[in-house]
Amino acid sequence: MASTGAGRVQMSGRPVKRSLTLRGHRTSVSLEPEFWAAFREIAAERGQALNALAAEIDAARGTEPGLATAIRLFVLRHYREAARRD
Repeated sequence: MASTGAGRVQMSGRPVKRSLTLRGHRTSVSLEPEFWAAFREIAAERGQALNALAAEIDAARGTEPGLATAIRLFVLRHYREAARRD
């Protein structure tokens, strides 16, 4: 997200595809830049590599939803829980 002044935020919106390695297998995930940034921040807070956190999310998601959706939901839940604690 980029500030446009007067408290407004401009969103880039276009998903960016990145490769992740989950349990030794490469996969591609498309997320919006804001979700990639938040996902990296959460991994850093937890002291985990991004691939390790993605593998954890992948293992917990079962067959539904897709990995990109599971990561977005993980990020959303993380920040909702943080907001409740504040």
